[in-house]
Amino acid sequence: MPKFLITVIGPTAIGKTALGIELAKHFSCEIISCDSRQFFKEMTIGTAVPSAEELDQVVHHFIHNKSIFEEYTVGDFEKEALATLDKLYVDNDFVVMVGGSGLYADAVLKGLDDFPEINPEIRTTLTSKYNEVGISYLQEQLNALDPAYFSEVDQENPQRLMRALEVCIGTGRPFSSFRGQKTNQRNFTSIVIGLDADRELIYDRINQRVDLMINAGLLAEAQKLYDHKERNALQTVGYRELFDYFDGKYPLDFAIQEIKKNTRRFAKRQLTWFKRNEQAKWFGYTTNPQHIISYIESIIK
Repeated sequence: MPKFLITVIGPTAIGKTALGIELAKHFSCEIISCDSRQFFKEMTIGTAVPSAEELDQVVHHFIHNKSIFEEYTVGDFEKEALATLDKLYVDNDFVVMVGGSGLYADAVLKGLDDFPEINPEIRTTLTSKYNEVGISYLQEQLNALDPAYFSEVDQENPQRLMRALEVCIGTGRPFSSFRGQKTNQRNFTSIVIGLDADRELIYDRINQRVDLMINAGLLAEAQKLYDHKERNALQTVGYRELFDYFDGKYPLDFAIQEIKKNTRRFAKRQLTWFKRNEQAKWFGYTTNPQHIISYIESIIK
């Protein structure tokens, strides 16, 4: 029997978790999370991990399965996710994948792109410059060398910026020119469901979610992680801004507004990334799940 991977994509706060659970319940299957920050067990409120009630409804994989003190790459996730899929397909023809990390979703759906080896001295130089000047240097350089990728990347993540820059500098070509050239064969049929809404509505939902996170204790969660703020996993919207508040760079109210602003920017980049997926079928975020289920069933018949 053919195997199917139903992937739910879309910007943050659009309702992917709820839809994923409805789909998994209908197809009596389990869920793989491809949200690259929900992997880490020290981060809960700021990463909008599914609630205990939601996790009780359907078995989820790759939720709180790693520590911020572990090195965990998208390549590691690809290998582990594919191995998990192979195990799940033994007893079921369906698996649902949910998450807002486009690179991690693409790694499972298509495989990672091939990049040439880069002289490690370039990364050493970039790291030194970042430590000396700050992230603005990386942002300006990448925007100049590869504006297409700069519009999609998490512009506050120094590791992502340096990875793209070292390829640009080491090859003399834009990082984006190496992407999308390779598609690995998969042993499943991919069905991609996108959730979307008017931009202003998405932004309103984000603002409301940030307020809920603050009320739920995000400040205390960030305080516990403050001593480890240099860890790559913590270069994340919602934590970085509060670390700056703890450092005395600006007051709490301003930090909260920065979280909202940077999350809105992140959602915009998510949509830019996901809209490149020509396979995706897009639905409004209020669409009745049964309508989406009917669409999926029309494909698998």
